Amino acid sequence: MSRPHSALRVASAVELGSLAVLLANLSTVHLAPVSSLAGPLHGCAYLVVVVAAARDGDLAGKVLAWLPGIGGLLVLRRLARTPREKAASDAPG
Repeated sequence: MSRPHSALRVASAVELGSLAVLLANLSTVHLAPVSSLAGPLHGCAYLVVVVAAARDGDLAGKVLAWLPGIGGLLVLRRLARTPREKAASDAPG
């Protein structure tokens, strides 16, 4: 049984981690093999985040997904808060 948004969760973590590796490599020794591995990994994770957010999110989530590195995490945060806000607004008051 899979958790909701698990693809988005994994892709956003991989995207952020690979971006951190790329930036650390760029600011220190700039090894070509590290860039050759982490660059395409980051690009694929970024595309998965954008597609998953387009499938699961609202308009604001789709726009947030285009932010490199943190966009997926922001979409996940938005998706996690949406059900609680709906429940609070549906409660009799």
